[in-house]
Parts: sequence; C-alpha cells; structure tokens
Amino acid sequence: MFKIENLVKNYGNFTAVNDISFEIEKGSIFGLIGPNGAGKTTTMRIMATLLTKTSGNIFLGGQDLYKDIKESRKMLGYMPDFFGVYDDLRVSEYLEFYGEAYGLNLIDVRKVIPDLLELVGLGHKRDDFVNNLSRGMKQRLCLARTLIHQPEVLILDEPASGLDPRARVELRNILKELQKMGKTIIISSHILLELSQLCTHVGIIVDGKMPIIGPMDKVLSQVQGNTLVQIKVLEDLERAKLWLLEQHKVVNVDINNLGDFEVTFSGDEREMAVLLKEMAEKFLVLSFNPQRQNLEEIFMELTEVNGGEG
Repeated sequence: MFKIENLVKNYGNFTAVNDISFEIEKGSIFGLIGPNGAGKTTTMRIMATLLTKTSGNIFLGGQDLYKDIKESRKMLGYMPDFFGVYDDLRVSEYLEFYGEAYGLNLIDVRKVIPDLLELVGLGHKRDDFVNNLSRGMKQRLCLARTLIHQPEVLILDEPASGLDPRARVELRNILKELQKMGKTIIISSHILLELSQLCTHVGIIVDGKMPIIGPMDKVLSQVQGNTLVQIKVLEDLERAKLWLLEQHKVVNVDINNLGDFEVTFSGDEREMAVLLKEMAEKFLVLSFNPQRQNLEEIFMELTEVNGGEG
C-alpha cells in the first residue's frame, strides 16, 4: 500500500528524517514509535502530503504519491496530534463542514454521517454541541472527520494522547474494527503497551533513522536476546538446579524469594520446548513461564542515549 524509499527531510543543516526505507502492507496496522524529536511526526506529515520531502521516493498504491496530490489525498485520512474543533457547531454540522471541505456533496455527506457516528460510538451525540463533548469523544469525532471521505489509508498521529484508560480501550476497539473493514492504519503513540496489543507491524525511529522495522512478533524476537524463564518445581530443588546448569543454552540459574528458579536461557522457542519436555520427565514441574521483553523495554533500550526525549 505504502512504499517509502530513502526518505530524507532536512531543515537547513538539521536532518529530521535520515534516509529511511520501509513498506506498509494493505490492511495492516503499522505502529510508528519514537521519542519526541525523533522524526515520526515529520514522516507522517510527508506521507500525508502536508510536508515536502528533501529527497527519496514515496509510492501509494503503486503510484508516486506526489504525481497527483489531489488524487492521493482522496486515499488518505490524516488525524494530527493537535486538532481543531469548532465549539459553536453541533456534531453533525462539524462533519458536514469537513465533508464539504473535501468537495463532497452535502446530501451524500448527510447520508454517511449516521453510520460514521455509530462506528465511533457517538450516534447519540449527533445534535450535541462539540464543546459539550469530553476529550475522548472529541478524539472520536476527529476520527470520524478523518473518515468522512472514505479513505483507504488512515494516518493517525498520537490519537490516544491525553485519553483515560477507558477511552483508550474504546479507541483501540474502533481501530480494530476499521482494520476488519479493510483500512490500512498508520499510528504513532507513546503508549507502547497499546501499540503492542494493536499493531501488526512496527517501526522504531531514533534520531531520524529507523533501526528496527518489521512484523510485531519478529521485531520482539529480533531484539530479545536471552530470555528469563521462571520455573517452579515441587521438590528436589538442589538437584533440579544442578541439572539445569548442565543443560545446553542455560546461561545462569538463580532462585528467587518465592523459591522459584529464574533461568537465563539463550535458545529459541523450539529449544525452550525441549528443555521443558526433558525437565518434566525428571522433575515435578508446576509452572514454566518465559518472560519476554516487551515493546516498552525495547524502546527504552534504543532511546536511552537520548535521555528519553529525543
């Protein structure tokens, strides 16, 4: 759906986006992660045709994004990190305004508004004034605004920013529903747990570069290194510890204050399964829990040099 080749964006002597290349598959949810100032918002605005690139190529649906910007924008829905609402308009009037701004026929816009509002959970707020909505409702209204012209691709910059936990869950469910409808979604966020639960693919931007990109599961496995495995056995702790230390790919064995083993293991999942099978044949294994590194830990490691605020 989207293909970015050697994208560069300079502001004078400062390089905000530094030669990044990646592809986004149709129907995927692609998470763009990076600290403040890393280049993710710049990248998204270029993809939304709101900023010009310094160099590189961008293709949307196999066509040069900039060859016909008007046609490209018909395929794109962009939700910025800071959005404006018109407080003196009712919810339906707000969507009508943006529909006409996209050049749509007002009669056609009015036909799709009820379905859009139901999709984002605001069907009962159609006649309310925008300034009476909660922040979470305003976020969902702006998502509806982004969908008004029925784009194939959604570019959402920090859509969950400032939302309470319930509102974030509601937004996540809406985005999953949009994916089921065939939408391709590009989303940035600092709420990394949300992205790990939502995204099919992820790209991590640091200092304008993208050192890690790929399907979520492969990205997690790519950077995990050793795995900490918590194992509980019911008896023969000392013998079990000695046995573990003799096993292939076992780097270290500790016992925590609950009496469980904490095993540092350098093998892959297949080798871990073999370890569990062989151990269960010799000891009474009550639990065997690999502790995988999560997206937030990966992000912190990659951005540590930036002090967390690029």
